[in-house]
Amino acid sequence: MCCAALLLAGCMRKPETVAFSAAEAAFIKKPGTGVITGHAFRTRPLGQIVNAAGEVVYLVPQTGFARERFKNLFGEGYYVAHRFFPMEGERNAEYDAHVRETKTESNGRFAFKDVAPGDYFVMTTVTWGKEEDWIREGGVVYDKVTLTGKETEPVHLVLSGK
Repeated sequence: MCCAALLLAGCMRKPETVAFSAAEAAFIKKPGTGVITGHAFRTRPLGQIVNAAGEVVYLVPQTGFARERFKNLFGEGYYVAHRFFPMEGERNAEYDAHVRETKTESNGRFAFKDVAPGDYFVMTTVTWGKEEDWIREGGVVYDKVTLTGKETEPVHLVLSGK
């Protein structure tokens, strides 16, 4: 739920100055043969791996709007701690309509099939601790991927925040 707020909401952060363009994001809705697989996890301070079990994974077309949004959320990194999640704000329905979703398995593995060529962000949440705790450990991880349409094997990502 927090990840959805982070991805889709205007949130308590610097607002985007680039307008969303449905035409620029339209490639995500085209038919494709690409497959993106991945493993989402975080490593706790003492070395224990925590998988993103049952979490929603978002496939976001890299548009000017999305690039600015991710830069505002993540800065130069690929991870933002749970305590810094933006929790509320305005939604952009057009942006939401150009984002694909899937869920991770219990081992943190996920897949997107029939993906059209293009540049994408792939993002999910990895947290641990009690559900009712306001401040949990972990956070949101993402990575970038490009599909050319010439891939013969799935493109594999590791979403660990590094």
